[in-house]
Amino acid sequence: MTAPWTPGEFTERLRAVSAERYHDRHPFNVRMHEGTLTREELRRWIANRFHYQRHIPVKDALILAKFDDPSLRRGWVRRIQDHDGEKDGDGGIERWLRLGEAAGIERGELLDASRVLPGVRLAVEGYVNFCRLRPALDAVAASLTELSAPDLMRTRIDAFERHYPWIDGEGLAYFRTRVEQGSRDGQEALGLVLEWARTREAQERAVAALGFKCDVLWTLLDAVDRGPVCG
Repeated sequence: MTAPWTPGEFTERLRAVSAERYHDRHPFNVRMHEGTLTREELRRWIANRFHYQRHIPVKDALILAKFDDPSLRRGWVRRIQDHDGEKDGDGGIERWLRLGEAAGIERGELLDASRVLPGVRLAVEGYVNFCRLRPALDAVAASLTELSAPDLMRTRIDAFERHYPWIDGEGLAYFRTRVEQGSRDGQEALGLVLEWARTREAQERAVAALGFKCDVLWTLLDAVDRGPVCG
């Protein structure tokens, strides 16, 4: 049997996946941060990314259901509350709706999913089903894109403030909130993956799961980049 990687080696391999394949490198994201997207392109991204955002608490509920330990469930349920909110008018989904409104998209257009492209639907469905069908290790490892999210959020806030002043600054609340939440969630998930993946086979599965999640995010942007203008 092949010996497992040390915790340090395993962590480096996981971080290498994000460094090489995270969607911050996608041409659409690069153009977004350079400030070269048109209003129509940015609205198309906001509308389609919302389809992913609204499914985050769904996939987290599927992951939570795999945990036998009540303490793990208590910790993970916070992620659902972060997006759904603890009351109406609160949470990450609400903040994304406000981003859409700040960009000139009616929230009804986001909620009815009429703007969602087929490729985006398939990418999101694939990720949700991955979390539904795969073991807890794989599903949690897929969430490790959160390790790269804080830096992306900081870059995005700066880009929106400098290049897209037509979007009211209050609409950027989702990005600001996710800087702290993403850092916390990424470290929490990394700790679980390091604890659970004790064999080389389990470690390689975790690396592959993170690669799959990077592919989901990349494919979503491919669809948005090539899709029709949402108006």
